[in-house]
Amino acid sequence: MANFLNNILFIFQRLNWMSVLDILLVTLIFFILLYSLRDTQAMVLLRGVIFVVVALVLLTTVVELPAFSWLIRNALPALLLAIPVIFAPEIRRALERLGRAGTFLPATNHAPISGLQRTISVVVEAAARLSARQHGALIVIQRMDNLEQYVETGVQMRAQVSPELLLQIFYPDTPLHDGAVIIADEYIVAAACVMPLSASGILNRTPERQLGLRHRAALGISEVSDAVSVVVSEQTGSISISHAGRMIRHIDPERLENILAAFFRPDTTTPQRIWLQRFFPYLFRKED
Repeated sequence: MANFLNNILFIFQRLNWMSVLDILLVTLIFFILLYSLRDTQAMVLLRGVIFVVVALVLLTTVVELPAFSWLIRNALPALLLAIPVIFAPEIRRALERLGRAGTFLPATNHAPISGLQRTISVVVEAAARLSARQHGALIVIQRMDNLEQYVETGVQMRAQVSPELLLQIFYPDTPLHDGAVIIADEYIVAAACVMPLSASGILNRTPERQLGLRHRAALGISEVSDAVSVVVSEQTGSISISHAGRMIRHIDPERLENILAAFFRPDTTTPQRIWLQRFFPYLFRKED
């Protein structure tokens, strides 16, 4: 015990502020890595990789196997090259999030407050009527991040948003009912847009595991941008809302209006908080 305490004291005596900074930087890198992989299928892959590495290290150190040890040592560089391929979607998502966080000055929404309130009322009314009729729908409302690349995948409209137009677009078997509607600055910019599907495992842990593509697309667009997506289930008529890789399901129109109002109220936060919010959206998730 005395030797152990002496070793601990020796380590602390050698610490200086540069050593503490070094440890904090390494800790921050591992924190960002694990935080980016949370609630994704990559976490399962990461646990598998760690298990294989630990098993191989124990096997080569406990038992003397020269040929096997030689094979593992020579195969390790190939494994390191394979890691970026295995975790390519997660690395891409982290770089996209870093790119969105690269500016300290947020983009401004050009729509006036009255226009935003009208847009929220229209979306809530349309979602309530679509829910009552059990017509599936996916409505994506643009915030600061530009969604032009997804607008180009659909049919451009540039029509003023209204409940009747949304109901007509999502009427079953009409040409535009498949895909998402993108709303920006009080206008329906495009319909029948293709959204990225979610790569996380959040929906797989819900009681209804067989969720359709609309829910996965709603969650997917919220993972790659700061947009807010409202989805109406075609099977049950339930309303859900998704933002920052999180989804709130089975909400009523009144709660939907409160959540949308919270997302689109004027933001007076500091630029530093906005930068952190863009890179770590889960830490600053708004609650209704």
